[in-house]
Amino acid sequence: MINLYRKTAIIEGISYLILLFIAMPIKYILDIAEPVKYFGWIHGVLFLIYAVILIAASLKYKWSIKRIIIYLVGSVLPFVPFILDKNLKKEYPDNNS
Repeated sequence: MINLYRKTAIIEGISYLILLFIAMPIKYILDIAEPVKYFGWIHGVLFLIYAVILIAASLKYKWSIKRIIIYLVGSVLPFVPFILDKNLKKEYPDNNS
């Protein structure tokens, strides 16, 4: 479960970076809205999947409400999911892949 959570968090984090740093500049600099439309949908679906897997992982590993909130807030801040993943990798060394 921890590997699934970590992979989902990384993919969701990458989709957010693409949306922020590629799709949005294309929209506002080049006046082309389609990348935001499509990557917005992709990111939205990935975020929903992320939230479900976060809940499942938090139940399995008995994470605190504080930790869940940190992971949810961290998921909407650029680059934070990668920092949190590094910490999870240290915390669950036997589950790394």
